[in-house]
Amino acid sequence: MLGFIRSDLAQFTAYTPNPGGDSGKPILSSSSRDRVDANESPDDLPVELKEKLAWTYQQEIEANRYPDGSHQTLKDAIAHYVTESASLETPVTSSQISVGNGSDELIRSLLITTCLRGEGSILVANPTFSMYGILAQTLGIPVVTVERSPDNFEINLDQAQRAIAQSEHPPIRVVFVVHPNSPTGNSLTASELKWLRSLPDHILVVIDEAYFEFSQTSVVKELAQHPNWAILRTFSKAFRLAAHRVGYCVAHPELIAALEKMRLPYNLPSFSQAAALIALTHRDQLLTTIPQIIAERDKLLAALSEYPGLQVWSSSANFIYIRPRQLEQNSLSQIVQQMKAQGTVIRNTGGGLRITVGSPEENQRTLERLQTVLLH
Repeated sequence: MLGFIRSDLAQFTAYTPNPGGDSGKPILSSSSRDRVDANESPDDLPVELKEKLAWTYQQEIEANRYPDGSHQTLKDAIAHYVTESASLETPVTSSQISVGNGSDELIRSLLITTCLRGEGSILVANPTFSMYGILAQTLGIPVVTVERSPDNFEINLDQAQRAIAQSEHPPIRVVFVVHPNSPTGNSLTASELKWLRSLPDHILVVIDEAYFEFSQTSVVKELAQHPNWAILRTFSKAFRLAAHRVGYCVAHPELIAALEKMRLPYNLPSFSQAAALIALTHRDQLLTTIPQIIAERDKLLAALSEYPGLQVWSSSANFIYIRPRQLEQNSLSQIVQQMKAQGTVIRNTGGGLRITVGSPEENQRTLERLQTVLLH
């Protein structure tokens, strides 16, 4: 390594986007494949909304000017959506919203705000979203991991509680959970939520609700009682804006003010802000596809459950998680490669296979190709 690069970076592995896909190649080159590996929406924005977005770029966005660095208009719209979707009696305000270049930027800002300079470590329960650990490690923040039940992926709460009690140098400052969890698709249980509620105020609880629109399960109503909770959400899934990288955090105004100090200036391009505003304005239209995605998910689950060689878990998100019952070394990566050769890209993660719910046609091909691979 070059002498000026941190020595510990040699031990890290960079996050690999679309590891089974065509990363690094022109986007159009992979259009012949069914890309069901990244939990994206199978539907693009409707043509009329793309036309509105194009008009906005042509008529309203000045390419030579910086974006709105305050995100005020977008924050107001997000606050209204959060309030409306949860039927909150006390409205969420823009002072409770921070906007990031994807949720990843917000995760990084939360880590910098809480744990840097040896002041804290984080707790995660694997398998879960890998970026919590990856971003923490790049910042030199220790990551404490606990297990999940092999049957239903519930967090081992005894392990988690012991980890918090025993972690002193540095202490655990942040607990990350996904609701529902990725890659396994399970929502937080009553016992997990009870445990999160019991955590002391000096521990930040980050509840990632990236798949809220599919699960319709949220803890946003409890934020007023828990100033040490923060909720993350994204426009990349149900709102079909993965290309625009817009995430947001809902939290206590004091935490939001701290996140704003950590945020890079002009972090969200004007075009992405415009796309998110158009998506929110037309949310009734965009979110109408969710019942079909849920129905397709349940059809996939029912069909895959008939495969005796597969272990299949229920899901509250827009993806499913499976694992061969006879799991041999490298068999998961072999299945991924064989599926890719047939034209379907899926994800090998956390000791299983995660498959995004695609269009009805994609889902049928997924079933047919998976059957071919498993019976091969």
